[in-house]
Amino acid sequence: MSLRRRLTLSLCTILVLFSINVGTHFWGSYARQESMLAYRSSVTAAQLSTDAAQLLENQRQQILVLETLRETTGDMLDAQELADAEADIASIERKLEELGALTSEVTRPQYERLQQAGRYLLDSWLAFYRNFNDPNFDSDIDDPLPFVETLEHLRQLEQRQAFIAAQRSTIIDRTIALTDRITVIGFIATIFLTALLGFFLLRYTKRSLKRLKRGTEQIGMGDLDYRIADFDDRGELGDLAKAFNDMSDKLRRAIEDVRQAKDDADDANAAKSRFLANVSHELRTPLNAIIGYSEMLQDELGDAGEIDRAQFQSDLDKIVRSGRQLLALINDILDLSKIETGKMTLHLETFAAGDILQQVCDAMIPLLRERENRLHLPDWSGLPPMHADATRFRQIFLNLLSNACKFTRDGDIYLEASHFQRAGEPWLQFIVRDTGIGMDAAQQARIFDAFVQAEDAISANYGGTGLGLAICREYCELMGGHITVASAPGAGATFTVELPATAPVSVHAGA
Repeated sequence: MSLRRRLTLSLCTILVLFSINVGTHFWGSYARQESMLAYRSSVTAAQLSTDAAQLLENQRQQILVLETLRETTGDMLDAQELADAEADIASIERKLEELGALTSEVTRPQYERLQQAGRYLLDSWLAFYRNFNDPNFDSDIDDPLPFVETLEHLRQLEQRQAFIAAQRSTIIDRTIALTDRITVIGFIATIFLTALLGFFLLRYTKRSLKRLKRGTEQIGMGDLDYRIADFDDRGELGDLAKAFNDMSDKLRRAIEDVRQAKDDADDANAAKSRFLANVSHELRTPLNAIIGYSEMLQDELGDAGEIDRAQFQSDLDKIVRSGRQLLALINDILDLSKIETGKMTLHLETFAAGDILQQVCDAMIPLLRERENRLHLPDWSGLPPMHADATRFRQIFLNLLSNACKFTRDGDIYLEASHFQRAGEPWLQFIVRDTGIGMDAAQQARIFDAFVQAEDAISANYGGTGLGLAICREYCELMGGHITVASAPGAGATFTVELPATAPVSVHAGA
């Protein structure tokens, strides 16, 4: 029998005994409650009987006194005295009704006889009070029989209720004693059975766990070829032995995965190293231009001859362009650092997307002329206003158009813009399409990763650090949108940017 079945059988046995104990306990509690209710009902009924008898006696004495005064002095009852007398009789009626509420089926005949006699007596008393001032009213109020009969019925009801309460109390007390004995026996049996089952389970489990312990020790010492075999348990312990055997196989595979992960980490470090080499090259290029032209201008200023102002201005322009190129590269590195650390924050403002894009296109004119490319622009007038980060928006399309120019020679670059509704909110779609060198599927899968270019030869042939598209993707996601690419080798590339007209508020990169 498996450990699970042993435990289940033991647990069910203990639960059955425990349920019997709990049921017996509630049975005893119910009996105690019934005993208390019977006692309270008996006490209440006795008190009501005593109160009713006392009220009847007081009322009887009062009526006899009034009857004597009526016959001897001829006194009259005023309205207040009559109202007080009716209230007293009503009070006696309420006592009898309360006593009836405590009457059971067994005592119902005694109560009905009491109710009949009491109603006759109280009606005669009420008639006496209401006709007290009538000199022609002939009262038989002196007859003691109705009063005595009512008291006798009241006494019989009280005795009957006391007798029944005593019987119920005896029965309930016996029930309580029985439930107490059953509860004690049940608890003792539960303790004994639990101890017995625990002993056998412990012995069985200890024997099985020793074999598992030997297996884990062997596996823990690195013997991944060790197997826990010939295990006679077909339940959980057998499954555990099989799990240990599977674990050794998984550990072997995990070690291989760790080795592979180490190789991947080495590749990532190599990619970082290549990125640093590319960055160093990209930094040196504008720095060399800045330093070289600055030294030339310094030498030219040191010459005694006349300065060629046109050449001087051309050299200064080259220094400025190199400085801006260097600043853009440093800004890209800093922006990526902010994005990776989750510290990039959007500065939201309302702007016209067409105006920003026109500024970007104007800035691209020198690069377009250098690469002999033609830029085709759409009509911006139909675009809705945007509430987003204008600087990040400008940077997205500056990077996309720069990439399109860089990888296209004597070709066409198209910038398209449109707007649509999504979930009831306005969105804008921008497409940057070129006729350049294009990319295959593997290159498209990694161009949005930081420090990565489509292939290593691109850095040597076209320059760049591999940060531009990664930053574009992060900016698009920060503003609640996304960017996708579609391309084929030799057929150019198409980048699609979709952004909501209203960017999310208080967005942080990495959040």
